[in-house]
Amino acid sequence: MAIPTIAIIGRPNVGKSSLLNALAGKRISIVEATAGVTRDRVSAIIERDDKYIELIDTGGYGIVDSQQLSEHIESQIHQAIAKADIILFVVDIRDGIVPLDKTIAQLLKKENIKVIGVANKADSAKMFPAAGEFARLGFGEFLCVSATNNMNKSKLLEKVLDELKVATSEKPPTPIMKMAIVGKRNAGKSTLVNAIVGDDKRVIVSEIPGTTRDSVDVRFEKDGKTFVVIDTAGVRKKNKMADSIEFYSFIRASESVRRADIVMFLIDAATPISQVDKKLAKLIAEEYKSCIIVINKWDLAKDTASTEDYEDYLTKMLPGLRYAPIAFTTATESKNVQTILDLAAEIFKQTTTQIATPKLNKAFEIIKEERAGSTKRNKAGWPKIYYATQIGINPVTIMMFVNKIHLFEENYMRFIEGRLKSMLPMAEVPIKLLVKPHRK
Repeated sequence: MAIPTIAIIGRPNVGKSSLLNALAGKRISIVEATAGVTRDRVSAIIERDDKYIELIDTGGYGIVDSQQLSEHIESQIHQAIAKADIILFVVDIRDGIVPLDKTIAQLLKKENIKVIGVANKADSAKMFPAAGEFARLGFGEFLCVSATNNMNKSKLLEKVLDELKVATSEKPPTPIMKMAIVGKRNAGKSTLVNAIVGDDKRVIVSEIPGTTRDSVDVRFEKDGKTFVVIDTAGVRKKNKMADSIEFYSFIRASESVRRADIVMFLIDAATPISQVDKKLAKLIAEEYKSCIIVINKWDLAKDTASTEDYEDYLTKMLPGLRYAPIAFTTATESKNVQTILDLAAEIFKQTTTQIATPKLNKAFEIIKEERAGSTKRNKAGWPKIYYATQIGINPVTIMMFVNKIHLFEENYMRFIEGRLKSMLPMAEVPIKLLVKPHRK
């Protein structure tokens, strides 16, 4: 059984994103007093009493967007309505009925769809009588809620499930892989997301930098398997962040890197590697994330450099990601998108590899024989590895039991990692090495 979809619709600043977060029980959408923060469709799957529903947050209907994206935002709203089983029509109880509420009501009446009226920002029961006037919009009595203090949250969920009239719905399949697409502003992230999922309207694409403000999880099926691709806000220098929206967008992009299985690091081939690119590369490396460096807009640069020359350039500029494979694409034409997905599957296989302890220690025996050329003896003696065992995947994490921890300096650890990659089936993913004193 397909998961029922519930779209949250309303004018700007009535608390739609706050309502999504309250119903989901966690922060999904950015909440900010500024109108127009949400632009794309942001979704979350929630469970209650063995029933699953998908909530869709949308941009404010009728927003006058400062970046001329109003038409794109309304297109996303119409797509959400078309796919929804139920609409939550959200109004602000403190403002009463305003002209834009009437416009939305007329729009929804044209659709053959169930609408539940929600009067938000009803922070106390004393405000409930004021919701009576919203019945004039033509959708019956509006339920009073307060997204910020969870007032009547459970009652709203119960009403939604009652209207759906489903005894249960199957648990949605767990995605086998989550891929986060990160990069500086206007590198083509949203275009690549649309190319991957095969929907040129799933997220807003514009030449205007900073179009995407939130991290948008997009589920899609391929060859009978479920995947999630995460579109993130473009990153810019901290001292150039214009407002709190951009700050939270960066934080959400960073969180997306941490929760992803594979990071697709998008580089704009038409511009030089920037400080923002280096900052993102550092974050990916420090989090031990498996990564594909995706060179986008290659059609604009291929006449000035060969792929080999550009790979050498990247190694020099982003040395911390020298383990990451490189793919070249033109996302606007969907070039090499399948190659990127195939590469992601291979990288995921490597980072989830479990090496048998005997095989792992055989590799370490070889490394120990080679140590003389890679380490220096000091007064404390030689660094000695007694044995090792793998304790985690994604990232591949190996615990080494050693004589003295302080002898395992950074250069020697890099040497060990490099040799392990050459001997084990994980050449293109980071290996996290831990050391622990051996108890005799």
